[in-house]
Amino acid sequence: MPPRSSPTSESARSRPADEADPAGPISARDLETVAPHDAPWFEQLVREHATAVHRFLVRRAGRDEADDLAADVLTTAWRRRDDVPDGAELPWLYRTAGFVLANHRRKGRPVPVGDVPDDLLGSGDPAALFIQDEHVRTVLAALAPRDRQILLLNAWEGLVGEGLAAVLGVSRGGADAALSRARARLREAWAAADA
Repeated sequence: MPPRSSPTSESARSRPADEADPAGPISARDLETVAPHDAPWFEQLVREHATAVHRFLVRRAGRDEADDLAADVLTTAWRRRDDVPDGAELPWLYRTAGFVLANHRRKGRPVPVGDVPDDLLGSGDPAALFIQDEHVRTVLAALAPRDRQILLLNAWEGLVGEGLAAVLGVSRGGADAALSRARARLREAWAAADA
């Protein structure tokens, strides 16, 4: 019988699947202590962030679609709970909401982008007042979709720095630069619209 080498990741990989792990089997109790993203964690996530996610979607898809889309986002958060970064849950949810919305739009369902619910407009919400200004909508429409997304994430969701970077999937410096460029393009579009 050949001598056994010391345990390494290589030898662990070459161990047959039916051979027991020397550390012993992992019990359900061990998994519970390893996985902090459990049902109570998810309930807290929903309590803290469901309203923000819903508002994010209302602003982009209208109230009729937002309920179902928000449910899809939260379902994804539960399914992928181990991927949700601690301390950056809301940016992760916003990024996921962007993907859910893009998938929804690709399915060919009409999305009432121009429709803003009356109850939102009467709420005194600064974002709703922002929507009422036709001039602002015209200037925003002149921007590239990426610039518009960045500006709305900043203006409506209040995202800057690390939060904006997490939603955009770029570094902090990249997010800062993208926001700066988007603001500069907005100023140019505003000046052109006023000319």
